[in-house]
Amino acid sequence: MRVWKTKAFARFARKADLNDEHLCKAIAEVEQGLVDADLGGGVIKQRIARRGQGKSGGFRVVILYRRGARAFFVHGFAKSERANISQPELAALKELASEMLAYDEAQITRAVASGPLIEVTCNE
Repeated sequence: MRVWKTKAFARFARKADLNDEHLCKAIAEVEQGLVDADLGGGVIKQRIARRGQGKSGGFRVVILYRRGARAFFVHGFAKSERANISQPELAALKELASEMLAYDEAQITRAVASGPLIEVTCNE
């Protein structure tokens, strides 16, 4: 399973004090079938706990996901900041999932080299 985060998500994660270990744990839970919300079209929403707190008051992250193959962290927000994503945002995320989950290895390599994607290293 390969995992990436977008540059914008990396900024969110840095401000939220979420490191790659947190992201890898979220993906491990998803791979075990513990998905908080399957929004369809390869888009899932997963909860990540704040340091020293539980998941309920923590962060929500949107992941473009294909089981056993790849995952892209693309959006995150604190539950205290907003309740959910809107229908127009969900439609845009599904379109993005369709595009990004179809990337071949060359497209991913180019995106990592030019900066929009950052690979997350998980110790499996």
